[in-house]
Amino acid sequence: MSAETADVVVIGAGVLGAAAAFHLARAGHDVAVVDRGAPGREGSGTTAGNLHVQAVHTRRPGQDVPLDSARFLPLQRAASDRWETVEAELETSVELRRSGGFTIAETPAQRAELIAKHAWEERAGLRTEVLDGDTARAELPLLGPTVTAATWCPLDGYANPLLATPAYLDAAVRHGARLHPFRRVHAVERSGSGWRVRAGDLTVDAAKVVNVAGPWIAEVAALAGLRLHMTPVAIQMHLTVRLPGTLRHLVQHIGEGLSVKQVSAGNLLIGGGWPALRLEPEGRSPVSMASVLGNLTQAARILPFVRGLRLLRAWAGPLAATPDEMPVIGEVPGAPGFLVGGGTYAFTFAPLWGETLRCLVEGAPAPVEIGDLGPGRLAGSPERATPPFEEAR
Repeated sequence: MSAETADVVVIGAGVLGAAAAFHLARAGHDVAVVDRGAPGREGSGTTAGNLHVQAVHTRRPGQDVPLDSARFLPLQRAASDRWETVEAELETSVELRRSGGFTIAETPAQRAELIAKHAWEERAGLRTEVLDGDTARAELPLLGPTVTAATWCPLDGYANPLLATPAYLDAAVRHGARLHPFRRVHAVERSGSGWRVRAGDLTVDAAKVVNVAGPWIAEVAALAGLRLHMTPVAIQMHLTVRLPGTLRHLVQHIGEGLSVKQVSAGNLLIGGGWPALRLEPEGRSPVSMASVLGNLTQAARILPFVRGLRLLRAWAGPLAATPDEMPVIGEVPGAPGFLVGGGTYAFTFAPLWGETLRCLVEGAPAPVEIGDLGPGRLAGSPERATPPFEEAR
């Protein structure tokens, strides 16, 4: 058994935990990071790595509640600004690419949604352009004939999630943070005015806890006697064989779950939130063939050249969804010093949420408005406590 003290213990070494640890350690805080397994192996290592700057699709397949795109946009703008400095701050490449992106529509209703979101984007200070189908195909001839409209945003792009999380962690360690992988948290309790976290054979006493455990946020909170209504889910990604430079931009669908891009290695990565078969308690997720067929059929309709490509592999990754499909960040009411951060589009928001969590630890104003995103709205929501992963089966 080993014990140590820290100013802050960060639970979860995915991209949010890594970003929070970096911002905290760089500001001079004594930081300990614990993770149940290898850092960045769960949702952060299985995400598509998209940087969604313009408004995203409001529903993924199987999603009951639409995402509030107008509320998202100021957060996306703030996150986009911070991605500009990530590689300089971390002193390494994360393969950040500002390739620009097209969000496409096929139906009249979807076209109307594009026009509405363009107005929201202008109010948020984002430069986007609405194109009719023919103009969009002139700009990107790979688009299929069913595309009736698109919006173009030059700031859309992606980064390599397999580089981003390790880069944040390495930078955090350079600033003095201590990383403890393969230590699953099994107890969180009050200790004086702070907290005691037991993880494997390690005990950490800290003034603050930052719970960024992804799909296990609610499970970790429950160890501290706190109830947060969040539902772990698993979504799939699909990777084709490599091909010469073909698709220059990120393509996403406004009304259906779809995102397609060509990564630096030449493969096409096709995602968009199609669900896996189920999410196992340990985070493993069998691939759903129905989702494979649905996602690839959709991609081939929007980008017909995809029909000739061989699928190399498919995989699923876990994430934590809130009932309103919005992020959660802030201090849990009634639990001073216990902070949470996570929810949808965590990769896009990682630099912003890392900075925000540092501000919250310090009692400083957040860089963006987060009052409506706090965990209080999730506390005690269900009539009964739901064991983690039950709803995802």
